[in-house]
This record gives sequence, structure tokens and C-alpha cells, in this order.
Amino acid sequence: MNTAAGFSFAGKGQERPANGYATIYSFDWRGGIHPVSEHSLAELYARFGDVIWEDGRHKTNVAAFIGELDEILLGKGFCVFTQDMLDDLIGALRERGNSNATINRKMAALSKLLRKAHKMGKIHSLPEFRRQKERAGRIRFLEQQEEARLFAAIKARSGDAYRLSVFLVDTGCRLGEALGLIWIDIDSGRVTFWVTKSGRYRTVPLTRRAKNAIERQRGIANGPFATLTQVRYRAIWNEAKASVGLGADKDVVPHILRHTCASRLVRGGIDIRRVQMWLGHQTLQMTMRYAHLATHDLDSCVKVLEHERCNDC
Repeated sequence: MNTAAGFSFAGKGQERPANGYATIYSFDWRGGIHPVSEHSLAELYARFGDVIWEDGRHKTNVAAFIGELDEILLGKGFCVFTQDMLDDLIGALRERGNSNATINRKMAALSKLLRKAHKMGKIHSLPEFRRQKERAGRIRFLEQQEEARLFAAIKARSGDAYRLSVFLVDTGCRLGEALGLIWIDIDSGRVTFWVTKSGRYRTVPLTRRAKNAIERQRGIANGPFATLTQVRYRAIWNEAKASVGLGADKDVVPHILRHTCASRLVRGGIDIRRVQMWLGHQTLQMTMRYAHLATHDLDSCVKVLEHERCNDC
């Protein structure tokens, strides 16, 4: 062990004086070295939240995630986020009934925040984040008859909400993406979604009925669905679904229209990578949740097997 000026050096970036207290040093993004002060998760989010995440629903969710994690840590500050701290957080979330999918979303937000803090020299080291294995659940989507009944009930309550529903199911976009559209985003029978969950824009062509749904609103407001809010639309949706006997189905939420669009594309024979591009998924793994619906792709296998069996007879 080397010593200098009364300090004993106990590992990378750490000096341990004779009195037993340690001073942690870190390199920032400029390459400078400086002592690291303790910061809580709430303090790190206050410092870097606006830099990492744009305003919107996703940022609101992230703020809630970080707030919950900070509460589990009792708001304590740290200069090193250890593997034990991470494991304890995951254990606490599991005790609260969080599924692995929910834990993964919260850990993704935490990882992004800690990586930014580490890059800026606010914490000394990072733990290893491992994705929790998610159970493949059944994806609920609307059959044609269900859509017809539900949409009729929505139309009876609000023409604007009905047109939005048609647009959602025929484009597969998220509710927030549709509500954020302005007229300049729609041109030559195509729509471009600029404000997306992934931060990457995408352009998709419109069906005839999607075109009709938005053209009725042109010139009335700043965008095709500017007269609606998420709260108002969800209220109409819930009233309508209860009136057609779907009130007890917890999976029948507006997002089911995105699942419905994806399922129709896959069952219609569209290649899974094209479906990924249409939906704007960051990874193919997200789109593969719908791959089991492409059962028609296996029909030709039966013909081959039947032919081979006949040859053996």
C-alpha cells in the first residue's frame, strides 16, 4: 500500500486517511479529477432530469419512478451506487408487487440517470444492470365485431372521439402521439409522428377511413384532434366500453387499439420487421410479441409433411 502526505491509497479513485474516513474522487467528462459529494436520487433527477428527458407523459412517469426509488432509499445521499443498493431496490419493488416488466421500466430510468451522473462526475461508479426476465403474456386486441360495437358507442357520445379512435386503430400510434399532431405533420396521405416515446420520428401512410377521420377537422383547430385531451377521451372510452359490456375487461383501454393494429398487420401477412417500422418499436424484440399471430406462415409446412407421409405409404 502506497502512502503520501499522510494518506493511504485504497483503490482506484479513493484515498483513505489515517482516521478511517474516505474521500472518493471521480473523473468528469472533461477528464478532470475532483472529490465526489453525496447526492440523493431526487437531487440527481433535479439536476439532470430536464437534460435527459423531454417534457411529456414519459418524463412524468420517469419522475414518479425516481421518486419512488428515492423514497425506498429514504432520501439518503450516496457517492457510490453499489450493487447491493441496486439489488435491495429490486427486492423492495418486488415486495410491493411490481412485475418484472414494471421493474425493468423503473430500472431503465434509474440506469439512464446514474449513467448521466457518472459521466458528469457526480458519482464514482455504476452497478451492473441486468434485465429481469419478463413473462410473455397474452396480448388483448379487438376483433372486428368488438370494434364495431365499441366505436358505435363512442360515436354516440362524441364524434371527435370516434374519429380519434378510427385514427388510432388504423395507424397504430399511441394516444399521446395522435393528440400531439398539428396539420403540418399530415401531407400527401401520410402522417409523421415527431413526438414519440423512442424520440425517433416515423412516417406512415393513411388508410382511407383514417384520411376521412382527420379531414373533417381541417381548419377547425390547430390539429386534427386538438379539441380533445387524454382525460376527456379516456372518460368517453370508459363510458362506451361499459355500455357494450366490456367494463370488466381491464385490458380494454385505448392502448388496445395499437395492439389491434399490430395484430391485423401480422395476421395479414406483413413481415415482422415492417410491423416494427410501422409501430416505431426501438427493438425487434418488442414487435416479436405479435409474431405468434402469424400462424398462416406455417400452413405450408403441413402440406410438406402431408406430402412426405404419402410418399412413405
